[in-house]
Amino acid sequence: MDISRRIVLHFPPNMTGQPVVYRLVKDFDLSFNILKASVSPGEEGLLVMELSGEQENYDKGIRYLTETGVKIQSLSQDVIRDEARCTHCGACINICPTGAFSLEPKTRRVLFDHNKCVVCGLCVKACPPRAMKLYF
Repeated sequence: MDISRRIVLHFPPNMTGQPVVYRLVKDFDLSFNILKASVSPGEEGLLVMELSGEQENYDKGIRYLTETGVKIQSLSQDVIRDEARCTHCGACINICPTGAFSLEPKTRRVLFDHNKCVVCGLCVKACPPRAMKLYF
């Protein structure tokens, strides 16, 4: 069974020069799509990616990453909307390039779909009440 998950990888400084993504592809037959990256040799790195493949290979690839010291987070844990601060003004709807925000017609409330979010950060800048936060 094929799966696809969006994850955030935190690389320790000693791993940023290593061919980690290459190993995921070659050794574990996984496909990837890089959504956001900040990786410099000798510094802590961050990579937001969608990783796809067969469940068994995915599990082996994740095990490989953790054994090498790469910390892994689910992407949905990193994009947070503070419901108490959100005024449902809709400023985020037009700015979002992936359509992760939509307006619920009956209630006029702004809905947020974590699965469509690519962590670009545009909603954080556009949100007047500062209800959107990105955590990496």
